[in-house]
Amino acid sequence: MASSSWCLVALFFAIAATIPAAHGQSPQAGFISIDCGNSKSDYVDHSTSLTYVSDDRFIDVGSDFYIQSNYINSSVPTLQLNLRSFPDGLRNCYTLKPVPQNSTYLVRATFMYGNYDGKNSQIQFDLHIGVNHWKTMNISDPSAIYTAEALSLATANSTSVCLVNTGGGTPFISSLELRPFENGDYREYVNASQSVVLVTRRNMGASDSVRFPDDPYDRVWKPLTDPSWSILSSISTVNNSGNMFEPPSAVMQTAVTPVSGSQLAFSWDSVSLDDELYTILHFTELQKLTGNATRVFNINRNGHLWYISYSPPYRSAGGMHDIVPFKGSSRYEYVLNATSDSTLPPIINAFEVYSLMQLTQAATDSGDVDAMMAIKSHYQLKRNWMGDPCAPKAYIWDGLNCSYNTDPPRITNINLTSTGLTGEIYISFAMLEAVKYLDLSHNNFSGAIPDFLGSLSSLVVLDLSFNNLTGTVPDSLENLVSLQILNLAGNNFNGSVPEKLCKRSDAGLLTLRFFLNILDVRLDKNGCNKASSSRSKIAIIVIIAAVSGLLLLVVILVTVVWNIRKQQGRSSNTSVQPRSVVVYSQQREHQISFESRQFTYTQLENITNKFTTVIGKGGFGMVYHGCLETGKQVAIKMRSVSSPQGMKEFLAEAQNLTKIYHRNLVSLVGYCMDGNCLALVYEYMKQGSLRDHLRVKAGCAKVLSWGQRLQIALDAAQGLDYLHKGCKPPIIHRDVKSSNILLSEELEAKIGDFGLSKSFHSDEQTYVSTGTVVGTPGYIDPEYHQNYQLTEKSDVYSFGVVLLELITGRPPIVPGPGNVHIVKLIATSLSRGCIEEIMDETLQGEYDATSAWKILDLALRCTADPGSQRPTMFEVVTQLKSCLKPEIASDRSDIIYIEGFNMSREISSEMGASLLGPTVPSIR
Repeated sequence: MASSSWCLVALFFAIAATIPAAHGQSPQAGFISIDCGNSKSDYVDHSTSLTYVSDDRFIDVGSDFYIQSNYINSSVPTLQLNLRSFPDGLRNCYTLKPVPQNSTYLVRATFMYGNYDGKNSQIQFDLHIGVNHWKTMNISDPSAIYTAEALSLATANSTSVCLVNTGGGTPFISSLELRPFENGDYREYVNASQSVVLVTRRNMGASDSVRFPDDPYDRVWKPLTDPSWSILSSISTVNNSGNMFEPPSAVMQTAVTPVSGSQLAFSWDSVSLDDELYTILHFTELQKLTGNATRVFNINRNGHLWYISYSPPYRSAGGMHDIVPFKGSSRYEYVLNATSDSTLPPIINAFEVYSLMQLTQAATDSGDVDAMMAIKSHYQLKRNWMGDPCAPKAYIWDGLNCSYNTDPPRITNINLTSTGLTGEIYISFAMLEAVKYLDLSHNNFSGAIPDFLGSLSSLVVLDLSFNNLTGTVPDSLENLVSLQILNLAGNNFNGSVPEKLCKRSDAGLLTLRFFLNILDVRLDKNGCNKASSSRSKIAIIVIIAAVSGLLLLVVILVTVVWNIRKQQGRSSNTSVQPRSVVVYSQQREHQISFESRQFTYTQLENITNKFTTVIGKGGFGMVYHGCLETGKQVAIKMRSVSSPQGMKEFLAEAQNLTKIYHRNLVSLVGYCMDGNCLALVYEYMKQGSLRDHLRVKAGCAKVLSWGQRLQIALDAAQGLDYLHKGCKPPIIHRDVKSSNILLSEELEAKIGDFGLSKSFHSDEQTYVSTGTVVGTPGYIDPEYHQNYQLTEKSDVYSFGVVLLELITGRPPIVPGPGNVHIVKLIATSLSRGCIEEIMDETLQGEYDATSAWKILDLALRCTADPGSQRPTMFEVVTQLKSCLKPEIASDRSDIIYIEGFNMSREISSEMGASLLGPTVPSIR
């Protein structure tokens, strides 16, 4: 910014800072006055004697800016010299507190653009009070000051003001003020179900605006005059007691009457025909009427009689107001006509107009809000946690799920896994009475499990795994009668699990996970006394037998259907020669816009040396190796005329690949739509697919190390996470499998084959309904197979199967009697505690046991049923990154020593049975 601008800004702040705080009346208690974007010290405004503070204590995101110097002059208030801009995030909120609960308050925001960003933009964004839309701001004049003001009821001890990016430019704000009313003013217009937004507030006959200290609530009364009006004024105090709107005496001391005649008119324009408006007219008689003098008049609105024979009270604030709102006109004109027996013309002192703001969205339970705010503050969480946690639904906080079946909404799920939380578990978690799922896993919590967690009576799942918690498991957890899963793995607990929890585990009512803790030899795998757990072994065997039978039957059916379809595919013609029957690019329904290079069929023949080298085959057709004229190697996927995947799938893959780019997604080089020839040209992945390496295909003789497998898993997870969260709208791949994870020469993994992918219609959509289930047997989400609803968690399931392939080196459906699914195979091995049966034998024991167990636990969580218990791909990425950190044991031994105990076999048995439970998916 130019030096002259800085000097002028500094001069304004210096002048403001010299104004004494006690200039006239001291600021009223409860006022919140924020100079947004001001990083300097607090200062006193010379016109109001109110102290304005920086917004740093109310918000922790956004960037501070000064308006450009050519917009600064003596008429621009100090408040407007700087601003805070919000280029990131859809919703950014100021939290204002304390607010006197159940009281009416005024909130006012101002905006001066001043071309702070040098773009000379016109900007549009929304404002919310709490969870409800307040106003849409349209900023077109960089030199103008725009104001939004509303009156609302405080239903909690804090409120939020949010700026919402609607795609019309970067939201910003110059100042924010909150003013509480003491006496329930405007109580007819403001309640728990509605607020009102200021349209205009006018002081008739005044020369300047009136606000604090003359108005103790700091309402701004702007002057309104007209050449056809005479101005009346008085220095006598006007009493406003008993008036629910309490117009200040300074406003009521001026009035207007017509210069001539007996009629007085004023009007204003409405913003929208749909606005529901309330009008408040303020009157007082400033002259002492003597003798036969009278002032009586009728009031008409838009030609209709509104009030008859009104006579203002002497030096007392009177008036009239709408009881119900009115609407339907673009202009509203009020005409005051003196009655035939009135000796004086009509008079008016002031008026206010408000539009109705219906509070259609319910705010989250105030106790839940207070708890989450306290948790955010205590752990200094930098997530975009602002405003209301649950509402509106489009802006629900990351990591939370809420129930909207209650009024108010309640927080039911909290997922804070892998967020770097440290210290003890904070007491504010105890305030979240409706929470059913609490996941605090993979953090650095220390200390003991606090007793207050036992008060969360709604808990169904409590996951405290992989922290640094110590001590014993408290008896208070026995109070959690709804608890179904208790995961305490990977901590430093000692002693036994409370007896009631062990009994519930024995009865099959509770899944306990207690591996990687300090176990006494007298305790079983779940941390229970061995004598109390004998019955559980029988129960587990029965459950495994039942589940195994069901899995076996379903897998046989799936395999039979798969083989039939495979045989049908083999019997079809697979020629790739072009035919000029249909020119697809001329069909309207198949028109697409590509930015990639377009090839002709002849060019593809030259690139591939007449399709000599086949490097793969998929549902779309053959894949050929090619080389461009630049020497760049490519892979050409040619659609076979017999392929079950036709134009629809071709367009889906092409369109998706032209609009996305990520280092872990295969990039599109070009395409061919020449006659009946359809082809996609990709970058060439020299190392083939992950499946090739895991099955030790010819040319892939080198066995992938454990570290390489983790890196490949992370690469693929990052690609999927980008599809789910980085694309607008999100994309579901729908065919995640090891053969669609391709490897570069440096073994960097990229996801390919988008022919079956599905895009959501909007960011708010959570699933896509499909008429049929498509995908690859063994990788298909059982939940999707059952309800035909495709979600992000469908990809998570498929990725979990890929993780199991990486761990075991085996295909998703293992050949043999009954063709066992890999998830069932893992479950059987874990029940016997056989770690050797699980890990890929080609690793020859060269892996870190701790990271292997973590990956196994992650894989089983990814394949959990129902899908709501699965992590998101972002959480998967976070945990994979954690596993890629330097291994604890440099010799990669599978022997773990904890305080002198040789834990290798104990942990195998312990973890095997602990991981086996309701979260192991059943394949339908």
